[in-house]
Amino acid sequence: MKLRYIMYMAAFTGVFSACYVTDKSPIDSMTDASYWKTVQDLKLYANGLYGNLDAPSVTKDNTSDNCVTTNYSSWLFNELTIPATAGDAGWSWTNIRSCNFFLQRYQTVDGTESEINQYVAEVRFFRALDYYGKIKSFGDVPWYEKDLKTTDTDELYKARDSRDYVLGKVIEDLEFAIEWLPDYGKQESGRLTKDAARAQLARICLYYGTYKKYHNEAGSPTSEELLNKAVSLSAEIINSGNYEIVKGSDSGCGQSPFDGYPLYYSNQFVQEDLSSNKEAILARYYEDGVLMHETGRQAGSNGTGLSKDFVESFLCIDGQPISVSSLYQGDASLENEFVNRDPRMYQIIDNKHKPYTIINGEKQINPYPACGANDAVTGYPCVKYRSPLQAQWEANKTTYDWFVYRYAEVLLINAEAHAELGTCTQDVLDKTINLLRDRVEMPHMTTNPIADPAAIDYGYTVPPLIYEIRRERRIELIAEGHRLDDLKRWNAMKVLENPKTMLGIRITDAVRAQYEGNVVFGGSEGRPTVEYQGNIYLYQYPSKSLNDAGRKWSANDKRWLSPLPTDELVLNPNLTQNPGWNQ
Repeated sequence: MKLRYIMYMAAFTGVFSACYVTDKSPIDSMTDASYWKTVQDLKLYANGLYGNLDAPSVTKDNTSDNCVTTNYSSWLFNELTIPATAGDAGWSWTNIRSCNFFLQRYQTVDGTESEINQYVAEVRFFRALDYYGKIKSFGDVPWYEKDLKTTDTDELYKARDSRDYVLGKVIEDLEFAIEWLPDYGKQESGRLTKDAARAQLARICLYYGTYKKYHNEAGSPTSEELLNKAVSLSAEIINSGNYEIVKGSDSGCGQSPFDGYPLYYSNQFVQEDLSSNKEAILARYYEDGVLMHETGRQAGSNGTGLSKDFVESFLCIDGQPISVSSLYQGDASLENEFVNRDPRMYQIIDNKHKPYTIINGEKQINPYPACGANDAVTGYPCVKYRSPLQAQWEANKTTYDWFVYRYAEVLLINAEAHAELGTCTQDVLDKTINLLRDRVEMPHMTTNPIADPAAIDYGYTVPPLIYEIRRERRIELIAEGHRLDDLKRWNAMKVLENPKTMLGIRITDAVRAQYEGNVVFGGSEGRPTVEYQGNIYLYQYPSKSLNDAGRKWSANDKRWLSPLPTDELVLNPNLTQNPGWNQ
């Protein structure tokens, strides 16, 4: 059995947790006198925080231009109301308090500086992770460095600290983690390393480096400082030589390809064991009968479908966009769409070139991609995380491991940050983007790619190089939970105005014939459709106009930040609501 970090210890953290404002649990009497003695005590406490790492899910891009869901997003259509309670708003301070509880008490432990600081570094990593999520959601938030008691009235009722102040503290925490966490190969399997902290900090620096640039924000740290830091951190990981872009193998996962259609990309996401996978900077590990998840059951069959806009973003195999490539076969039939396209397309979207089921050792395909309200409402099911093995479809029985930090993302961070700084050379591309393209045998990107005449509208123009790096990121990281953050940091929410972000497959005579006898399109009894630019498309939201005003974002749109819950505003009069949410 692979060594695992002990997820079961998550309950342990709960012993030390309490609600924001009050601390009803008798934590001091239970722990202070007897617990903080050995390094093992620190390790056990830190174990309980590992549940905060990214976990398996197929819905991570649901709220974005990549996906269409069974029920429309009230947030995307600007119908979200202010939540009443902290739990509903995500304004929870339990994890922060758990981290600060540790950081106020570990000093009594007997051990060497390096032994102790490894676990201090883990806890500070998790504090930074939580605060990063908070400033993305709420902007300014109160920064706390100790676990609060009901008597700490000044702290409990303080105003929010500025986002940049908190960002600086987040960077400090992660820099401490980079200093004291073990190097790659010296950690206990599944635990944090210096490179995991570098990857997280590089992600944060890219986020706010580009956010400040495209939102024209000043302040310290500056956009340029953050982007340079993203470059240096990602370069450290790249130059370590510890990681590679891996051509995923079948290795028992059932993802054996059809002739001429290798599955080097999609096989990576259904691996039973990532412990020695060179693309995994950090992974969550799962074991049959011990710890499992449900991704295999949900992939492609949870109601979410990929959008027409996302599908059209795949290049052709000549490296050109469909708007200019002579190899593009159009979308009159479902098969035509996959012909001559980036091989990641047939590995991400259900089609006849990727096995859907293995029965008695025989590879089976669907006669047509699912397009029902409970399957994939657009007719483009995302099967990136689907294994054809029936054992992986059972409820909560999926056992393949999960990438928490994947080397591919680090390469994309490096390339994008370089491009934003104007320092992206062909050598940079060859060490980053082109490694991803090599995996699927796509032509290399150059520093002077062709400008796509049908480029999606960000509300502004970017150089073709930046546009193509963004396209590569969209494809490579689909359903890994980055897309909405990307649109926000690029100040690119205008893309949601494009009706194709809500549309599914084009309904043609060939498509109707393929589904004949099984699915009806249009009419009062059929799947809903809509006409757009002279064509008919599957459309899940017939009650909504394709030009619904809710999809339009303004420069000062309130949705850039989430609302604070009303009960917290009542409890603490020094808190203020985010702009626009009082209207």
